[in-house]
Amino acid sequence: MIECFATAEDLADAATRVVSMSLRSGLADRGHATLIGTGGRSPERTYDQLSDAELDWGRVTVSLSDDRFVGDDDPASNARLVRERLLVGRAASARFVPLSRPVADMALAAEIADPEIHKLAPYDVLMLGMGEDGHIASLIPGDPDLGLGMDPESAVFVRPVPAGLGTPPVARITLTLAALLQARSTLVLISGSLKRQIIEQGSGLPIHALLARAGSHTRIFWTP
Repeated sequence: MIECFATAEDLADAATRVVSMSLRSGLADRGHATLIGTGGRSPERTYDQLSDAELDWGRVTVSLSDDRFVGDDDPASNARLVRERLLVGRAASARFVPLSRPVADMALAAEIADPEIHKLAPYDVLMLGMGEDGHIASLIPGDPDLGLGMDPESAVFVRPVPAGLGTPPVARITLTLAALLQARSTLVLISGSLKRQIIEQGSGLPIHALLARAGSHTRIFWTP
């Protein structure tokens, strides 16, 4: 199940090939393509490489699996990461649909983003990282409303997550499991022995629910 790479650079090379292939397929089949990206350190090298990929980026839409409810310039912002590492070079012409918005609260931001994410489904490719607690996107163990986000049949694709969870423990906006399952292809990027052990030996965590449902549509790339 887990595809292993000796270095982070090797993993990024492989991830770039997979994402580029998925986007090219969408462009060829439907005239447009959608990438749902992720935050954190895992995708940084892949974003750097993708930004220079020879694609018709003007027909590509990019969004996120989750974001922190912070300002666009905040170092914790996943949107900032995407803008600085992916949406440059050739990829600067892609359309970006943010989750976090400059509104009064995270619930309103999620309400605004929800119909836009519905319109993007099904996504050509979804990139995810995974936390050491087994969370994906911001579907985080310990959230009192996690069950709502983990309902695979939910009509809600974007929901708010209260402050106090994750690192940093700020309020968040996340795609639900129902939304994540809309991807034609899913790529999970992880590193370190603990995360590999969680996937191989664990059960009952958000990552396991995704893998159980997404099945053959999901690939896991790991590096030490």
